[in-house]
Amino acid sequence: MNAPDRNRPLKIGLSPRFLHTVPAELGFKGKKLQYLEQSIAHWLMTADALVFMLPSIEGGGLIRRGNIHIADYVAELDGLVLQGGADVSPLTYGETPIRPEWQGDRIRDMYEIDLLQEFVAAGKPVLGVCRGLQLINVAFGGTLYQDIVTQHGGSHVHHHNPSAFDQHFHRIAFIAESGLSRLYPNLGNVRVNSIHHQAVKLLGKDLAIEALSVPDDIIEAIRWRGESYVMGVQWHPEFHDPSDPELLDGRPLLREFLAEAERSRMRAAQRVAM
Repeated sequence: MNAPDRNRPLKIGLSPRFLHTVPAELGFKGKKLQYLEQSIAHWLMTADALVFMLPSIEGGGLIRRGNIHIADYVAELDGLVLQGGADVSPLTYGETPIRPEWQGDRIRDMYEIDLLQEFVAAGKPVLGVCRGLQLINVAFGGTLYQDIVTQHGGSHVHHHNPSAFDQHFHRIAFIAESGLSRLYPNLGNVRVNSIHHQAVKLLGKDLAIEALSVPDDIIEAIRWRGESYVMGVQWHPEFHDPSDPELLDGRPLLREFLAEAERSRMRAAQRVAM
């Protein structure tokens, strides 16, 4: 059997955002939309990765399997990115929403947890961004603050006017000896883009804290201690201008994730060749 082509672009799956109630002006009366925010796809594409959005299979408000299964996605792809979006539903981690506007998207939660579990079982890397970090934590048995300001005393504002969400920043600090501290050596406090009112409360099983916000110590990055790569960051690296020295450069994080995807591809090829 021929050796795998190292020059072949990596194929990365991107979980969709869900729009359950579509504004009439979009022209999809009575329909639901699944979509992506283009910046996250373009960020992945800067490293010459091919990006594929992974539409769900659903019916009756809950996920229903058809002839295409999540395992089919996993078999064809080299890694998974869980993008940002609506709140994780408190129902998903065993709580009741304190306010109606914090009820989140339970349907999306269940689909993304299925995606995460299948990629982890296959030993393929997963990167969670913003909501994606929160979803990873919940999938591993953790919980969230439904609202940082009202449930975490002394916190500063982690969100901003939604119309300018890519222009709100705060500082973070890496945990000593963490994977991120090795990936970004000799960095002190650094600015990141932040737009979230939920955050990790109880850390999920076998997850390690990699970064905290300054000065209020909200968890801003987590990594799984298991056999495959599962990483979550609360900030949006896709909104960071690499030419701005004040912002954390997202390229090392992207390279680390894609290097894990390449290793996963090589392992899969070796199993086929045996």
